[in-house]
Amino acid sequence: MKIMRPLSAVGIVASAALVLAACGTDPAASNSSGSSSAAAPAATETADVQCGGKSPLSAEGSSAQKNAIDIFTQQYSKKCSGQQVNYNPSGSGAGVKQFNANQIDFGGSDSPIKDADAEAAKARCASDAWNIPLVVGPIAVAYKLSGVEKLTLTPSVTAKIFSGGITKWNDPAIKAVKGNESLNLPDKAIQVVSRADESGTTDNFQKYLGAAAKADWTKGAGKKFNGGVGNGAQGSNGVATAVKASDGGITYVEGAFAKDGLTAALIDSGSGGVELTSANVAKSLDAAKFLKEGSNDLALDLNGIYASNTAGAYPLLLTTYEIVCSKYANPDVAKAVKAFLTVAATDGQQPLSAKGYVPIPQSLQSKVLTAVKAIS
Repeated sequence: MKIMRPLSAVGIVASAALVLAACGTDPAASNSSGSSSAAAPAATETADVQCGGKSPLSAEGSSAQKNAIDIFTQQYSKKCSGQQVNYNPSGSGAGVKQFNANQIDFGGSDSPIKDADAEAAKARCASDAWNIPLVVGPIAVAYKLSGVEKLTLTPSVTAKIFSGGITKWNDPAIKAVKGNESLNLPDKAIQVVSRADESGTTDNFQKYLGAAAKADWTKGAGKKFNGGVGNGAQGSNGVATAVKASDGGITYVEGAFAKDGLTAALIDSGSGGVELTSANVAKSLDAAKFLKEGSNDLALDLNGIYASNTAGAYPLLLTTYEIVCSKYANPDVAKAVKAFLTVAATDGQQPLSAKGYVPIPQSLQSKVLTAVKAIS
């Protein structure tokens, strides 16, 4: 088994677009996943906001939602003049840790907090902590392979690639996938790149493999990559940059980063290859259920989506959550958090389409707004 190791600076060719993305610019302006069409009605309510409270709010976590948070912050400043949010895209693991340590006002995570993290959050808040879903986006299986512009992968083949069962691009299992028969796949090593930091993207990707390819992915889930192959890189920008620098590379990354030299593979869950687009992701959202029905903790149960075989639906997606206290010790923090989240769930949603995300549907928006109103 090959040991995971961080990529050295020598092994990474910096991409100007991705470096700028790390500073807050948009890596997805021209990404095809930014299609505004959707299977479910998008959120349309405008914000009825009670401005005021702490400024700036402090937040940290998921790098996948950084560009969405930028949009939310812009809209928040328009709605509430002078109010600001400082967000550090340090990764989901860091965001949860900082929230639980009472170092930030809310955290950002690509997977809902549970178990020990949920207990620690409850202790920090002296009340229940809630998962509030505000950003939905596809995860791309992104690759760089000269001469191959349209590759289709099944969950089984994907699981084998990311666990070391398939190591060459011309492996018969890849060639046998419908749509790949005519491809000129080279006798070249597959260079797997994973997240070296703790990441909700990793957690969701591994959950997807476990649900969609149970026989081929037996390594479990979690925020650390368990595949045991390839190299690691920090953050969404890091894995995208690393694959772009090496022909034959492959990674899992938010759809907004699968551009400028990277290609998102089509996913065939059994009904033919499905392209990564907002419309195809939205089709999958119709199957979403909550882990705690009837609660203001809105953690989604995505396993049903991951294991589904719905024609035309792109099943590999993540939902990023804002981790908040149901009751804050400081009323000024509570007021500002409620105002920010209300804007994010309303005025902040439609601009997301152009950035590679999928606006939350009306049914989810109404539940989010009910939960936000209940924060005290």
